[in-house]
Amino acid sequence: MTDRHTSIELQRDCEATVIPGGDRITLRRGDQVRVTQALGGTFTVTTSGGYLARIGATDAGALGLEGLESRPAIDQPPASGAFALDDVFDKLKTVFDPEIPVNVVDLGLIYTCEEQPLPAGGHRVEIKMSMTAPGCGMGDVLREDAIARVQEVPGVAEVDVELVWDPPWDPSRMSEAARLELGML
Repeated sequence: MTDRHTSIELQRDCEATVIPGGDRITLRRGDQVRVTQALGGTFTVTTSGGYLARIGATDAGALGLEGLESRPAIDQPPASGAFALDDVFDKLKTVFDPEIPVNVVDLGLIYTCEEQPLPAGGHRVEIKMSMTAPGCGMGDVLREDAIARVQEVPGVAEVDVELVWDPPWDPSRMSEAARLELGML
C-alpha cells in the first residue's frame, strides 16, 4: 500500500462518493489521487481538486490495488449456517467511517442490533444506526455497507438498517479502543 503522500494515477474511470456530502461522482482515468485511508475494503482518497472521496472495493483496480475482496450485492442470497449475533457485530466492525479510521461499532454509531427468528427459517436482523453528525451525507453509504456485511453472516435472511438521530451521537459513545486510536485517552 502506498503512503498518504504518494500520488496515484487512476488506471481507469471509477465511481466515488464525495465526503461528507454523499454525492456520486466519476473520477477519470489519469486523475491523480492520494489514498488517505484504506479500511474495510474501501478507500478514502484526496483528489487533485482537494476534496475527499470514497472509492469502493469493486474499484480497487482503478487505484492499482488489485485482489481486494469486493462485497456482495445487497440482493445476494443470504448466507447459510448457524446464526450468532456476535457474528453480526464482527461484520459491522468491518464497516468504517470514511473520515475517521474507526469502525461503526467502536465509534458508537450502532444504537441497537436485534435479531428475530423467521417462521420460514433464518433470522431478521434490525439495526438502528446513527452518524457522527445529522447532516452527514455518508449515512446511506454506510447503511448500505452495513446491510451488505450483515447479509454475509450465516443464518441471516433479512437485514434492516435504520438511520436514527435520537439521541444525537456524541463522543462518549465511542469504545475505549476508538478513543485510544484517535488519541482521546
